[in-house]
Order: sequence, then structure tokens, then C-alpha cells
Amino acid sequence: MTDPDTIWLLFDFDNPGAVAEWGSIDDRVMGGVSSSRLRHDLAGHAIFEGNVSLDRNGGFASIRSTPADRGKLGAQTCFIEARTTGKRYKLNLLTDDAFDSINYQATIAPSATWQTLHIPLSTFRSTFRGREVPGAPALDPARIRQVGLMIADRQAGAFALEVRRIGLA
Repeated sequence: MTDPDTIWLLFDFDNPGAVAEWGSIDDRVMGGVSSSRLRHDLAGHAIFEGNVSLDRNGGFASIRSTPADRGKLGAQTCFIEARTTGKRYKLNLLTDDAFDSINYQATIAPSATWQTLHIPLSTFRSTFRGREVPGAPALDPARIRQVGLMIADRQAGAFALEVRRIGLA
């Protein structure tokens, strides 16, 4: 468990209103047919769910929070309390308000039981449209504006990632 005195809670999905701050950005933006959404579950968490299709050169589904001051000076890790079955996801952090800009990404693969994953911010890779960006500045935790979740890597089919909390420590 994360020490509550040292965390910066970005999203607590026990609150049904927290999902209203998120929207879908799927491969439809480039002609694909994948779809996703984030919805609140009455059990007190959110579910990122949908279907990834490889048709029409597609292959990803994602959601992203609205821009806001989400950064924490001196943060060392991002944590996510989640569970899923057999899929890998990407946790994305963005330091600007743009729709199409550098994403700092880390791959996560939660188990089928609830777990809190702690990802060092130093391990987030800078990417743009799925490709690594050599020479990009390191992620500045004080400048985080948007948070996202994505499923890609040719993982076609239905998916569901359940999430309780996302934060920085």
C-alpha cells in the first residue's frame, strides 16, 4: 500500500464523476474501427473496455483525461491500482494540452487480482504516434497535464482493464 502522506492522487474511481474527465481516442482517428470507453462500475472502480480491431490498418484503443494541473514536483513513481486478464496496456503521461504530442509511456500488465503497480517515472519512454522519440526531454513530473491508458501491440479482441486509483508518489 502507498503511504497516504506521500501520494498525489490523480484519479479515485470510487467517485463515479471521475470518469467524466476522460474521453476515447481510438484508431478511428486514422481510419481504424477499434472502440473503447471508460465507465464507472457500481463496485467502486472504473473499467476501460472495448474492442481492438486490426481491420483497416487499426490496432489500438485508448482513453485520455482532460488537461489539468496533475503534476507533482519531486514525484518518483506513478502508481495504478488495477486488474485485468491476460492483456498488456500502456500508461501514458503527457506534459502539455495538445491532442497529438509526445506521450511518456510505460507498459503495465496487471494480474487478475487487484494490485498496485509502482512504475518509476524514469522508466517512462517518450513516444510520438507509437514511435520512440530519441533525444526528447526526460519526463518532468511537475508538468504532467494529461493521463491516458492504451491497448495496442496487435492485441485484437475484447478487453477490460479495471482501475481503482491512479496517482504519483
